[in-house]
Amino acid sequence: MMHTELKKKHVTRSVLWEEYREKYPDGLGYSRFCDSYLRWTKKVSLSMRQVHKAGEKMFVDYSGLTMELIDPKTGKISKAEVFVAALGASGYSYAEASMSQRKEDFIASHTRAFQFYGGVTDVLVPDNLKSAVTKANWYDPDINESYQDMADHYGTVVLPARPARPKDKSKAELSVKLVQHWILAKLRHRQFFSLHELNEAIRELLDDLNNRKIRHLNKSRRELYEELDQPALKALPNRTYIYRDFKDCKVNIDYHILLKGDFYSVPYQLVGKVVNARYTSTTVEIYYQNKRVAMHAKGPGKGIVATQKEHMASVHRAMAEWTPSRMISWGKSHGPYTGKLLETIMDEKPHPEMGFRTCLGILSRAKGQENSTIEAVSKRMLELRLFRVKHFVNILSNKSYERPLSETIDIFAPEDYHENVRGQSYYK
Repeated sequence: MMHTELKKKHVTRSVLWEEYREKYPDGLGYSRFCDSYLRWTKKVSLSMRQVHKAGEKMFVDYSGLTMELIDPKTGKISKAEVFVAALGASGYSYAEASMSQRKEDFIASHTRAFQFYGGVTDVLVPDNLKSAVTKANWYDPDINESYQDMADHYGTVVLPARPARPKDKSKAELSVKLVQHWILAKLRHRQFFSLHELNEAIRELLDDLNNRKIRHLNKSRRELYEELDQPALKALPNRTYIYRDFKDCKVNIDYHILLKGDFYSVPYQLVGKVVNARYTSTTVEIYYQNKRVAMHAKGPGKGIVATQKEHMASVHRAMAEWTPSRMISWGKSHGPYTGKLLETIMDEKPHPEMGFRTCLGILSRAKGQENSTIEAVSKRMLELRLFRVKHFVNILSNKSYERPLSETIDIFAPEDYHENVRGQSYYK
């Protein structure tokens, strides 16, 4: 049949007319041949009249009618949405119920539709719902990032129906009407207690719908699918798409981003930059300028901090490898006073990292010194209750640890006091 043949890729009216004249040399001329076809198309519906190439487009929409689900424990009634898809050339339809039109459910319905069809079309034609289009535009609509990610995974492109142009999605609208008439209407008196139970009932009636003969074509949608769309569909990828969300995040000064209540590290060089987080229920991938820079296990959203050592600056990495007990043990390797000094510093500081920094500073200044010298300086700092790196440096450079304690107290006055400090004489 000519209408069916035109849906096949690369088939045109002129090709069909030439084949016709080979069989009927004295048949109609090209103009009358085309006119006869156009007169025939006026007898069929708009959606059937349109010529969509095999395997080219999958139209998607929601029925607009919902189905009731009854919670068997509480009796509470919730509404299930009905997703509908149709292939352009054959009109072969798919329908299923889901709990919402949110992008998670919307995209999951697509993946099951692809499995139902056993392949992928070149183009997806959704309506302008938010789960598909973040900003509708006649010429250049903004596609939802998660929806685009799914389309990229399956190797298809998204071409939304133009706003206020129902002819762009007439195939979807016809399938929606058919689903409403031949499936939802038949289920209106039945009660369903789970989404699975409802979808099983939809699938049974869906088979009946696809097997019905189409008037004027004398073929069912299933027959047209097997003849036209099925051979032309692109193969499914090796793995089913796993839903991902997307979010732009600014890298904090501690080289972590905040995402859904948890913190994830990135290379410290990206502090202050905006990165793109792409996350599933189990993993978080972080991209900068479309290059992946970090990957973490997804946290529970309770303030968990996920830090990878390779993301730290070298000084932070060194501190992360230390524990208070290990730091104190390093001090004790020089002698008991040094160990006691580092232990006191760790106890005095409000946060362990602050203590690590001071201890590392003291130990770095102690390099090259005799243990006896380090011990004498540490003993004097404990006696004076001085716990800063500069105090260690001053005592060491001035060799005040060699003099009696009474002669060393004023040594630190220039460092610890200035003209705005009143001093002891003010209160006499």
